[in-house]
Amino acid sequence: MFANTAMSVALIASAIGGYLLGAIPFGVITTRLGGAGDIRKVGSGNIGATNVLRTGRRDLALITLLGDGAKGAAAVLLAAWLFSSTAAAVAGGAAFLGHLFPVWLGFRGGKGVATFFGVLFAIAWPAGIAAALTWLAVAALSRLSSLAALTAAALAPAYIFLLHQATLPRLWLAAGMAVLIFIRHHENIRRLLAGTEPRIGAAEAPAGS
Repeated sequence: MFANTAMSVALIASAIGGYLLGAIPFGVITTRLGGAGDIRKVGSGNIGATNVLRTGRRDLALITLLGDGAKGAAAVLLAAWLFSSTAAAVAGGAAFLGHLFPVWLGFRGGKGVATFFGVLFAIAWPAGIAAALTWLAVAALSRLSSLAALTAAALAPAYIFLLHQATLPRLWLAAGMAVLIFIRHHENIRRLLAGTEPRIGAAEAPAGS
């Protein structure tokens, strides 16, 4: 009974802590401190690194990218250190949800790609490397950032199964993040199917990108 109670407390603490870490809006904080204004009023209004890049500040976009990835990794590693691998998966999933639906911004967050990679590297680094290489390969061949992200997310569960100890929490985490990334990229998917998705380095799409 005590063990079950302790496990429940660990999972709840991991979920809450992971969510709060993931909800840190690095895009908003970075652009404001960097003098680029409110990122939610720029381009698509998204708080991720891609939209921060539309301010013309590559330095702020890089900081946002690293911050969004690091918070996902930190949630996983802290929960693994304090509790267990299952708690780490819960914390990672909660951090991902925190980025997508941050309470501080009225639950309107980013699309989760950087946080997805941070969580994936921390929960199963071989799969993280494979997913990152997938992103690079697809981006290089297609010049479509969204297609690269969608492909990497879709293959992440398979990479975990093939390259890492395929425990159910890790597989469910990777699969859940992949589904949410596809949902958050619904506008990009529509443009990809229509052949109107802007390529890397080209003029960016308007709201929803």
